[in-house]
Amino acid sequence: MARPAEKLADALDALHQLQNAGRVAIRSSDLSRTDRPRLIDAGFLREIMRGWYISTRPDEEAGESTAWFASFWGFMSQYLDERLGSEWVVGPDQSLSLLTGNRTVPPQLLVRSPGGRNKPTDLIHGTSLIDTRLDLPGEADRTVTEDGVRVYRLEPALIAVTGQFFTNYPTDARTALATQRDASALLERLLNGGHTVVAGRLAGAFRNIGRDRVADEIVAAMRAASYDVRESDPFAAQLPTPLPRDPSPSANRIRLMWMEMRGRVLQAFPEPPRTNDLEAYLEKVDENYAADAYNSLSIEGYRVSPELIERVRDGNWHPELHEEDRRQRDAMAARGYWEAFQAVKESVRRVLENENAGAVADRYHQEWYRALFAPCVNVGLMKASDLAGYRNTGVFIRGSRHVPMSHDAARDAIAAFFELLSEEPEPAVRVVLGHFIFVFIHPYVDGNGRMGRFLMNVMMASGGYPWTIVPVERRKEYMAALESASVTGDIGPFADFLADLLKAQA
Repeated sequence: MARPAEKLADALDALHQLQNAGRVAIRSSDLSRTDRPRLIDAGFLREIMRGWYISTRPDEEAGESTAWFASFWGFMSQYLDERLGSEWVVGPDQSLSLLTGNRTVPPQLLVRSPGGRNKPTDLIHGTSLIDTRLDLPGEADRTVTEDGVRVYRLEPALIAVTGQFFTNYPTDARTALATQRDASALLERLLNGGHTVVAGRLAGAFRNIGRDRVADEIVAAMRAASYDVRESDPFAAQLPTPLPRDPSPSANRIRLMWMEMRGRVLQAFPEPPRTNDLEAYLEKVDENYAADAYNSLSIEGYRVSPELIERVRDGNWHPELHEEDRRQRDAMAARGYWEAFQAVKESVRRVLENENAGAVADRYHQEWYRALFAPCVNVGLMKASDLAGYRNTGVFIRGSRHVPMSHDAARDAIAAFFELLSEEPEPAVRVVLGHFIFVFIHPYVDGNGRMGRFLMNVMMASGGYPWTIVPVERRKEYMAALESASVTGDIGPFADFLADLLKAQA
């Protein structure tokens, strides 16, 4: 008779085969009546709705949402394909968000389908699905995202959304508008449909982002066809600076976030104190090392003690001699933090010597990253290729509705980010948006939080602000502030949080 461990191994093998086949949404019928309860009891399977499951990790705590938010879009595409075939599409608002790189999990996903039920389906972690019985846009007006989600194409979505979309989701709307090289694709639909109100709204929207020529083309073409067009700006505020002609939605998203958030940051942050005593500043940085390492590593879930940190700093950590040191994950993290801290301190020195802070971070942040993880590579806990740099795969943030952009989009975004950081005149903005937008992009597979806090402190030096530690005791508040900025675009709580840390430290 097979032992319980062997039975669980057989069940895991069945689940593994489903995963290899690309299954995210797992039906009851995909697994046998014996395998399914074993996987649920062992924590490898979680019910999302009656008869449907996703894969989970057994070490997830009760109430942990990461597996669901990470699986959300893949689950939805497979579940809806199973139920409705290809006869469904998410609404134009959500289509625009997805097409412009905003993959944040919505509280309720609205889907159109001729076979819709016109009622909501409750899911887990405060999410739901409502499939409305509505006709679909034409086949030429639909496409499919990389997650398999069926969406409107961008131009018909811009025409289908109401004016409220521009007010409620200005970053998504402006990012979508910036993808249009000219008015041709939109005008074909506007003229054929006689959409005079929409034409006026889109003309005003294009003028808002500095695309006057596109706005003029829309108005002129509609009037040439004898349509009465009255231009109106649907946005609640004017864009302070026109967007550059960059075809990358992810790069434009970062530029828009920077423009929209910087004013709120300046309201929250104290004036930069500046400093002329370079050596005294660096001495204070050194004094903060132990507390910074303990708190930063603890925020990321490493179990490090002050004793371990001192062993690393004093050189009493010998993985080449002691097996315990070689195998200890937390010790590897502590050693990497020490090495990275030294590299970051050298970047701080450059900034204090009046080098451009954004350019310094751009030039040297990859060195910080390699120092952070080289100890793990050297003892075989990570592959050498993990030091290559930016990620080549998707990533997820534990417990967050914010799903970072694809790895290709992240490369465009990080380039725009460092341009903005280098051009920004205000140290306070460099501090707050330097940290937040870096972790929003999440350019690395691991270490983004630690890198973001290192980046924050290099930017602190650019204004003479002191090295600032995010205490592990305030982790929940810290993560909630980052979540608010990522999901709703409200940078206020995060700016206030960092400003409060500065005041407390002073």
